[in-house]
Amino acid sequence: MAARRLDGTAVAARIREELAPKAAAFAARHGRPPGLGVVLAGSSAASEIYVRNKLKTVAEAGCKAALFRLDESASLDEALATVRSLNADDTIDGILVQSPLPAGMGKGAEQQVFDAVDPAKDVDGFHAINAGLLVQKRATLVACTPLGCIELLEREAIPIAGRHAVVIGRSDIVGKPMALLLLHRDATVTICHSRTTDLPAMARQADILVAAIGRPGFVTKAFVKPGATVIDVGINRLDTADDVARFFAEGSAKRRQFAEKGSVLIGDVHPEVEEVAGALTPVPGGVGPLTIAMVLRNTIAAAEARAQ
Repeated sequence: MAARRLDGTAVAARIREELAPKAAAFAARHGRPPGLGVVLAGSSAASEIYVRNKLKTVAEAGCKAALFRLDESASLDEALATVRSLNADDTIDGILVQSPLPAGMGKGAEQQVFDAVDPAKDVDGFHAINAGLLVQKRATLVACTPLGCIELLEREAIPIAGRHAVVIGRSDIVGKPMALLLLHRDATVTICHSRTTDLPAMARQADILVAAIGRPGFVTKAFVKPGATVIDVGINRLDTADDVARFFAEGSAKRRQFAEKGSVLIGDVHPEVEEVAGALTPVPGGVGPLTIAMVLRNTIAAAEARAQ
């Protein structure tokens, strides 16, 4: 039997419907809507799409959504100056710096820019202060992708308390905050990574398996306990027929899509996992829409916290 599909698009739509009245109520109380400022540097096509979707979601909910562009040649000082100006702008409650930043800004530029964001406006939850508050279960602003994963699990009635959760990936953006959010909901949590011995065997212990490593189709059936819930955070683009053939059977929808568009998206989880998992997030349409919905949620949360 095929795994149950966890429809992130539908869940994200419900979340946006719930948040719009909160944005309207804030505007009625304070004479202005919650505001998000997005800093976009460079000319990445993928970043353009992500930013457009975030701004659209926030604006449609009745919030202010402002884009601040920097050229590919912009310096780190320019990026920092933009962030500081947004920190000082009282109509901006949330600041999001789209990564990656241009390579010309230098090694370590992203961390410097993230550190410059006012923690009270840090809707990405990347600032060290917000990361520390998350450790202590006191954070108002939490990294959007892990937070979206938790929303999906809870709204789809996937039990967390008492379950064994395995997170493959230890990044500050997904892996670590994901593990903490699961731990705060009483899961027993294991974090795995590239140095983990016998990774498939460790992953097979999971009732909830989260894949967040950025390697297409890496998690196969050998990683998955029958009936487990699998959350696929990865978004990887396949651009060659040989790559598509490695993962998708002749006549499949993905093969047809590749023939029409010249590329397809795949997560970190191999399509064969659908044969053994109890529930599975698709790519696209799984975690991605929830990440964007959490940007909206954090923008409103930041506005309300700042108003207090």
